[in-house]
Amino acid sequence: MNLLPRRLFLSSGAGALAVNWLLARDARPAEPKPHHTPTAKRVIFLFMVGGPSPIDLFDPKPALEKWHGKPLPESFGTPVSQFTNGKTPLLRSSRKFKKHGRSGLEVSDLMPHLSRCVDDICFLRSCWATSTVHAPAMYHLHSGRTLMGYPSLGSWVTYGLGSISDNLPAYCVLLQPEGTPEGGAPCWGAGFLPAVHQGTLLRRGPNPILNLKPPEGTGGERQHRLAGLLQRMNAHDSPAGDKDLEARIASYELAFRMQQHAPEAVDLSKETAATRKLYGVDDKPTADFGTRLLLARRLIERGVRFVQVYSGGGPLVTQWDAHDDIDSNHEKMCGHVDRPIAGLLTDLKARGLLKDTLVVWCSEFGRTPMSQGGKGRDHNPYGFTMWLAGGGVKGGQAIGATDEFGLKAIEDRISVNDFHATLLHLLGLDHEKLTYPHAGRDERLTDVSGRVVEGVKG
Repeated sequence: MNLLPRRLFLSSGAGALAVNWLLARDARPAEPKPHHTPTAKRVIFLFMVGGPSPIDLFDPKPALEKWHGKPLPESFGTPVSQFTNGKTPLLRSSRKFKKHGRSGLEVSDLMPHLSRCVDDICFLRSCWATSTVHAPAMYHLHSGRTLMGYPSLGSWVTYGLGSISDNLPAYCVLLQPEGTPEGGAPCWGAGFLPAVHQGTLLRRGPNPILNLKPPEGTGGERQHRLAGLLQRMNAHDSPAGDKDLEARIASYELAFRMQQHAPEAVDLSKETAATRKLYGVDDKPTADFGTRLLLARRLIERGVRFVQVYSGGGPLVTQWDAHDDIDSNHEKMCGHVDRPIAGLLTDLKARGLLKDTLVVWCSEFGRTPMSQGGKGRDHNPYGFTMWLAGGGVKGGQAIGATDEFGLKAIEDRISVNDFHATLLHLLGLDHEKLTYPHAGRDERLTDVSGRVVEGVKG
């Protein structure tokens, strides 16, 4: 009988992942509880890499038509931007906006499918950030800081609320296959929180988690027998009450459950043709993003607390960074995501999941109303739109406003800290109470500021 040595199993991908999870769970005195009654239990976090243009999607600015080709009025000052300044001509949007739904909210022709969901969406039109550079701005939106090394939003959520499932990771990340976003792994890292709260990358196919597949010739009943033998050996070798050892012993069973459940969670073969069509899984432009959103729905159904899905990759991969031509870029990117996102919202609602699943659409910043090279737009952190749906959010409304050109947030301004505080609040977490001791201070996602945006909850 070829037994797998204990140390080898514990150092393998499945064993190490399971041990970390159980050690962190055992280290806490009790199962985490929300600070107040939540309206959302889980999150699907959609991140558009590169910075979509709100004034071409969700925040129409008729004044740009009148001022097209003219410089920004002097009263606006000189915005800090890499390629544009106060003398760069303003660029009107070529998109057509129409009112949709009972709420009459306007959405451009770039999002024809999503426009049918506006009554479930709360647009936050007055968001602002502090960095004009992609990676620091991405860290800001993910972790509340522009530097690497701080816990991501998903890590804070799982730290505060724990896991729903014993069979799957609490926090999963679904990347675009062609490349990793410019900010990289720190965008789903656990920072100084226990490593178990780091996001787990999932891939399509029979092996969704790397190193999870058992060694050749080991599996099923044989693995159960192996775990039982090792449990007896450890009990014989070590004193009773050793929590670390007890966690390691239990890790074998967790690893086995993950080997059993993770492949099933990402298997789309039993999804109906109607569902596949809803997400655009079988159509080339929407196949990748639609597949990942369908996986996200399957994961939250099976108890995953936080799923992070990216549209766009690194600097050399297609993303929303429309410096050269806003129309060609956004037509392509919206063609990838519009139908799948609308399909996700529709599917969640039909299954009764939207009421307690918070869907977040965001990016690191927006884009300027001034032109870049005549047809493109540069980065704009001073005023942009993000949106929320489900999870107790009051849909069919727009909160806040930017100025007449869409350059700066001027009404009910929403900082990144405010945005995070609001998301945590919907999940039943008080951003001022969700803390972790580190380097002599009680750290929190929102640092020393942040407010819950009024009017978001239904």
